[in-house]
Order: sequence, then C-alpha cells, then structure tokens
Amino acid sequence: MLELKNIRKIFNPGTVNEQQLYDDFNLTIPEGQFVSVIGSNGSGKTSMLNVICGSIDIDSGSVVINEKNITKMKDFMRHKRMGRVYQDPAKGTCPSMNIIENLSIAENKGKPYNLRRCVNKSRIDHYRELLKGLNLGLEDKMHIPVGSLSGGQRQALALIMATMTPIDFLILDEHTAALDPKTAEIIMELTDKIVREKKITTIMVTHNLRYAVEYGDRILMMHQGNIILDKEGQEKAETTIDDILGIFNEISIECGN
Repeated sequence: MLELKNIRKIFNPGTVNEQQLYDDFNLTIPEGQFVSVIGSNGSGKTSMLNVICGSIDIDSGSVVINEKNITKMKDFMRHKRMGRVYQDPAKGTCPSMNIIENLSIAENKGKPYNLRRCVNKSRIDHYRELLKGLNLGLEDKMHIPVGSLSGGQRQALALIMATMTPIDFLILDEHTAALDPKTAEIIMELTDKIVREKKITTIMVTHNLRYAVEYGDRILMMHQGNIILDKEGQEKAETTIDDILGIFNEISIECGN
C-alpha cells in the first residue's frame, strides 16, 4: 500500500516565483489497484509521481510504502521496486544498444554486474518469445539499435523493460501522449494486460479521458494540487467522458477561461 501523508511542497520559496503546489495533500492507494490520474496542466499530476519516485523533495509530510517511511530514501533506492515509463519513448531505453542488450540490462536490474558479460545468451529465446507477443515485429529486430525503432516500438519495449523484474509500483507518466492513435491503443492494451497479469499497483497520469474512464479501477482528478474527484468500483464504472468534461468546464469557468 502507498500512502502520501500531509504532503507540503513549495517551489522557489522566498522568491517572486514562489508557488505552493501541495498543502496537506493526502492519498492512499491499496496494493494491486490501477489508478488513472487526470487534470489540467499544472494541477500537480506529474509532481505527485515525482514525489512518489523521490525525484523531488517535499517540505513536510511523508511517503509510506507498506508501513515503511521512505521519505528520506534516495530515488535510485526507490527505483529498485518501481518501474517508470515516461512520455518520451527515448527515456526508457538505451538507443545505442540493441534490443537484446536493453532487455538484458532490464532483467539484471538491482543485481551486481561485476566483470562479466551483460547478455546471457541462454535468455535470447525467452526474449524472442516475450517480444513476439507484442505483435510489433520486434522479435525480428533484436540485433537492431533501439534508436532506429519507431516511437511505439520503443515505448512497448520500455514498458516490457520496466516490468521485467518484480516491482511494487508501475508509474506511467503520460506514456501514450507522444504516440499516434493506433499505436497508443496498442500500448494501452499492452499496459492493461501486464498490469492485470502481474497484479502491479499502477498509477497512470494521462490527458486521454477515454483511457482514464475505460482503464483502471479508480480515477482521480487533480486541480491546483488537490484531488477534486475520486471514484472507484461501481462509481468509476458509471463515470462517463461527459461527466469528466463537465467538471473541466466548471473549472475553466471558475478560472475565468
């Protein structure tokens, strides 16, 4: 279980650009839940992911995982049990290495490398079968540098790499935003399949309202560092895109847009 308790965060304190994003922000996510997070730009969605991953420090409050306070834990230590897929497909893979080398590095996450070969040749057939299930033709391009693949192929590979080792949390930071509609659908179907099969607690930030409504067990909407909508179970199942758009329109009117 993930708990964000009484989080407070001020950017650029003491300057003319001072901005308070969170003031007593709280969120609890049970183990195995798939949460979709939506909200306008600047609402605090990605910053929340960064707080969880340890990419930004908080001024007060705590981050607790399975009753263990990890607030002071460095980001690279947290990442041993977390997988993160970014909006930019280039961030989750090494472009100069081929697919086999990328998968091998991902599979050895958290293990000491020492002075030995990175690639275990006995695992190549396993990698091929893993890629074949994507239906993207990657199993025939295993010796090609990842930098020459399409954005969708790289994002699919990044998703596979992020979940190759046992993890407690999968963090998806608008991971379909840079893809064309057809490829985005493939990546979302793959995401849902992996999350369900591996029962990974997942937090997905997205601007695609249909994905937020159709996928996941719970939907959150954020605005100005607060959660203004939180639906799960049957309530979430009954939530429509029009419902979400209605809330966005209300916010827009309140903000004078």
